[in-house]
Amino acid sequence: MPKSRRSRKRPYGQPHEELDVERLSGSLGGRRESGPGGEEYLVATPRPSEKTYTCPGCSQEIDGQTVHVVAWPADGLFGPEAAAAQRRHWHTHCWNTFGRTRG
Repeated sequence: MPKSRRSRKRPYGQPHEELDVERLSGSLGGRRESGPGGEEYLVATPRPSEKTYTCPGCSQEIDGQTVHVVAWPADGLFGPEAAAAQRRHWHTHCWNTFGRTRG
């Protein structure tokens, strides 16, 4: 039976680190933009990673090495930590076009 692989992100049995919302918005260079529904979002370009994400605009995978954006609500109903927990990775084109009407 193959041995299961443990995450290298944190030692086994250790608690998760607290989400630092200030670091998240500051270090990623979050800028305010109008989102697909017209709401205000913080948007940033993340550093390359080994992860794969699913774009909410097209439901296709985003390789972590591909340049893309991450967006989360600027003003969450339950505070900045809850808003940051809602961050999603988008293809840049999908973010720029999804849910927006052309006038």
